[in-house]
Amino acid sequence: MAVVTLDELRANKTREKLYILLHGKVYNVTKFLDEHPGGDEVILAEAGQDATEAFEDVGHSDEARALLPDMLVGEFEQGSEIKLKSGAAEAQAKRVASAVEQGSNLMYFVPLGLLGAYFGWRYYTGLA
Repeated sequence: MAVVTLDELRANKTREKLYILLHGKVYNVTKFLDEHPGGDEVILAEAGQDATEAFEDVGHSDEARALLPDMLVGEFEQGSEIKLKSGAAEAQAKRVASAVEQGSNLMYFVPLGLLGAYFGWRYYTGLA
């Protein structure tokens, strides 16, 4: 089985030749771009890097996993000191942080708004 270097992995990230890294193995997913149910953008976001986290987060089916052996290029080089980061995982982390921040803001403003509405209702109905 061929050994794929970090430079080779990163060099193959175009629509014409697209490699991704999953669980220490490199796959050529070029032919699968048009068939991917989630759209080609999802795979292109992971091109030339470690897509393991993004792949597992989606929860791919056994059928999807069965397609991988036909796309296998080789093992990723061992001992690479460079930590590969998933572009989709970073984007997802930013979305989660934004959602948490928005949720935190709502946690304060919604009760205050309800309290204000309650006192406004009491004032206008003469119950005060």
